[in-house]
Amino acid sequence: MQQSSTTQGLSSVTDKVPAPCLVLVGVCGIQFGAALAPSAYPQAGAAGVVFLRLLIAGVLLCLLWRPRRQNLSGVKGAWGTVLAAGALLAGHHITFFEAVNHIPLGIVATIEFLGPFTIALAGSRRAIDLLPACLAAGGVFLLSDGGNASLSVTGLALAAVAATCWAGYILVAARMATRLSGGQGLAVAMTWAALLSAPYGIAHAGSALLDTHVLWVATVVAVASSVLPYSLNLEALRRIPPRVFGVLTSLEPAAGALFGLLILGQHLHLPQWLGIAAVACASIAATYLGAGKRRAARTRATSVSAREESTDPNGAHIPQDAH
Repeated sequence: MQQSSTTQGLSSVTDKVPAPCLVLVGVCGIQFGAALAPSAYPQAGAAGVVFLRLLIAGVLLCLLWRPRRQNLSGVKGAWGTVLAAGALLAGHHITFFEAVNHIPLGIVATIEFLGPFTIALAGSRRAIDLLPACLAAGGVFLLSDGGNASLSVTGLALAAVAATCWAGYILVAARMATRLSGGQGLAVAMTWAALLSAPYGIAHAGSALLDTHVLWVATVVAVASSVLPYSLNLEALRRIPPRVFGVLTSLEPAAGALFGLLILGQHLHLPQWLGIAAVACASIAATYLGAGKRRAARTRATSVSAREESTDPNGAHIPQDAH
C-alpha cells in the first residue's frame, strides 16, 4: 500500500530518532494531555473534552493515514475488529478522564496500567510468575497510602473500568495490526470512538464545545495524547522488540504522577510513590519473565523441528552427520 506524503515525512523524521526515545515521548505526551484536559472541565466537563479529543484525533489520523473502505472490506473480519477497537477506545477515554476528575492522575494511570499487566500474566502456570502479581498487589495497597488515604470510590471504579477497556483494546488492536497495514484501522477506530462518545459529550457540554478555550485544550490533548503517541509507538514497534517496548511503557504511571504534580498540583505521599514504583517494577518483571517463557517455547519448538527433520518418512532415525 502506498503511503501518503505526510506519513512518509513522519517516517523519515522518526527514523533519525532512537526508538526508545519515540516511546518515551509518547508516554510523556499521553500523561501531559491527561493532566492538561481538566483545565477545560469547568466549561465542558470530562465528557465534552473526551468527545472533542476523540473527534479531533480521528480527523487528524484520517488525514495522516487516509483509510480506504475497500482496504477494510477486502479483509475478512476487519470491520468488526475496527469497530470493537473504537468502542473500547471510547469506553477507556470516558472512564479514564472522568476518573482524573475524582482521584490523582498518577493513581489513575497506575490502576489503568494493571490492565495490560494482567494480560502479561494471563496464562502463566509457573510459580515464579506469581512474584510480579504479588508486587503489583502490594503496589495497589500502597496507592491507598497503606489504607489510610481517602480515595474516591467512584474514581477508583472508573479507573478500574478504564483498565479493563484498555486491556481489551490491546487484545483487539493486536489483531487489527496483523490484518491492516499502517494506521488505517486506528484512524477508523478513533473516528468510531468519537461518534460513540458524541451523545454523551454533547449532552453534558452543549454549547461549551464551541468555547475557544475548550477547543484549544481539546486540540492539544488530541495531538499530545492520541495522534503523537499512537503514531510514534507504531514507528517504534517496527524497530524494537515488544519486550523493550513493554519496559519503556512501564514508566507511564510515574509520568502520570509527575505531570499530575507539575500541572494539577496533585501531591502524593511517599507510600503512594512507592506503590507506583512497585506496579512499574512488577510490569517490567512480568515483561522479562514473559520474554523468557517465549524464548523457552521457541527453543523447544526448534528442538522438535530438528528431531523431525532427522527422522525419515518411515520413522527411522537419520544420523546428524548424514545431512
